[in-house]
Amino acid sequence: MSDISYYTAEGLKKLRDELDYLKSIERPKASQDIADARDKGDLSENAEYDAAKEAQGLLEMKISKMEGVVANARLIDESQLDLSKVLVLSTVKIKNQVNGMEMIYTLVAESEADLKSGKISVTSPIGKGLLGKSVGDVAEISIPNGVIKFDIVEITRN
Repeated sequence: MSDISYYTAEGLKKLRDELDYLKSIERPKASQDIADARDKGDLSENAEYDAAKEAQGLLEMKISKMEGVVANARLIDESQLDLSKVLVLSTVKIKNQVNGMEMIYTLVAESEADLKSGKISVTSPIGKGLLGKSVGDVAEISIPNGVIKFDIVEITRN
């Protein structure tokens, strides 16, 4: 049950597109690399063949892992989100109690996190600290230097 991951429609499409690319482009390329290396002679002393086989094994392992992720992926119905508390896909405005700085983050699945665009993982320290909080609550986030306190100012849906 812990293998289930939740995705936005955009995130799930990106994951499926990457898996499709690996299967339809990279897998045939790896097979061709092995065939090309095999044509170069004695396999017992052919480093290129060994490298191609190893690369194929790593690719197959990656494909297998991604197939498992896609099989356990669940699509989040954004219209059903509760805006009274912070959940996955909530956009949260928080205010640092010490310096008064305000930040806006959207909580997403780990694979969709992108700090540059304001998307943080629900498994990150800040994400974990914000989950379940309501407007007016104080989120205490543990960091190596101690604890930072943030006021929950606003919760919206992206």
